Amino acid sequence: MPHQKKPRIDGPAANAVVSPAMSHNAAATANELSGDVIAIIFGCLPPEDIMRMRRVCKKWREAAKNTIVPPDLFRVNSLNRYNYLVAMTTALPNLQQLSIGGLGPWLIWSDGEDPNEFMAAETAHETAHDITIISSFRKLRSLHIETAYLNGRFPFLFDFPLLHKLSVKTSDYLKFDLGMLSAGCPSLKELKLSSNKELAGNLSSLRVLKDTLEMVEIKCCERIEGNFMDLADFPRLKKLDLVYTQVTGDIRDTCKKDFPALEILRLPKSVSGGMYCEFQHVSEVPSTMQAIHLLLQRNPTLFDQYLLPVAFRWSLSEDSPDWYDYDETSGCPRPPFFLQIIRAGSRLGWSWYSDDYHSCEINWLDPEPSSESSGYEDYTEELQLIEGKLDTDFYRGCHEPPTEMEYRRLCEGLEQRD
Repeated sequence: MPHQKKPRIDGPAANAVVSPAMSHNAAATANELSGDVIAIIFGCLPPEDIMRMRRVCKKWREAAKNTIVPPDLFRVNSLNRYNYLVAMTTALPNLQQLSIGGLGPWLIWSDGEDPNEFMAAETAHETAHDITIISSFRKLRSLHIETAYLNGRFPFLFDFPLLHKLSVKTSDYLKFDLGMLSAGCPSLKELKLSSNKELAGNLSSLRVLKDTLEMVEIKCCERIEGNFMDLADFPRLKKLDLVYTQVTGDIRDTCKKDFPALEILRLPKSVSGGMYCEFQHVSEVPSTMQAIHLLLQRNPTLFDQYLLPVAFRWSLSEDSPDWYDYDETSGCPRPPFFLQIIRAGSRLGWSWYSDDYHSCEINWLDPEPSSESSGYEDYTEELQLIEGKLDTDFYRGCHEPPTEMEYRRLCEGLEQRD
């Protein structure tokens, strides 16, 4: 009889001792399984393993097609992975998670509708690969696109009815808008968009996703507009991050019933009370702080990333009628045109300060804890540390920036003492 070459065994099983009888019994047992059962077993394996095992026989190949591929992220970031993906469009059409990146030097994705003509000409000599194959995976639950050269409009990228998570990051020439997402991804729960120059649209477009969205993170997308309060009645929304967008609004418009599930809130400077906000009037600040205080009473960690002195980066606008210039050579502290959040124990407050760290008096939002309360000792210890860092001598007694006339008098008094 001619010699038959034994099949090669890879992985941990390669070191195991398997008798001919055991091998025969295992094969017989596997053949007795139905295609549905095999598909369930495949569903416990990563995509790469399923692709190898589907080669065993026709039954296994058909089972692979019916397998709901487990939620292991399949990354396409090279030509080899792209070729793998092409095979998966027919072999594993039920892929659930997909990540798209760059393909490597001189390799690009094919252009979409209305591409940037200059960039299209610049990349005309590079090898383009068909990105429309992604539309084959109709059961996608998660799609992540990062630093992938995509030039133009690709409506099919945002047309997955079962999609729960969508992330698009650092894409300069991908043209899309929020309306496309809400129309093509009706099951969306998490939306993360960052540093996309061509992304446009109004937040109100997301209202059709009111009952599903749990996270909206749109950062460094300067063409996004709307009012953040358009999402205030979203019952499941836990995180809202809109920094470096053109979204507007006023945090004072929030009330107790708004954002019922919110755990993290980050707003851009174009929102009154948002990060890096510049106030037009000193008189706006107390009511803004009260609004923030009410939000924090409901969720103390809502602004956790901000709750350090100067972390909100609020200030008085130089265009404000309350702003005035000062003489750098006078030797006086600068006017206190910046704002800081202050927390001592469970007590929250705020104060105006200058950029050379001379502070006005603290405006407390909570009453002082009782000396008999369990948190009183923590409060007093932290307050001593805070007072040791705040230089309130020059602005002692001032709870807001002095007027220009008052400031000149304080400077004159300092000169007389010197």
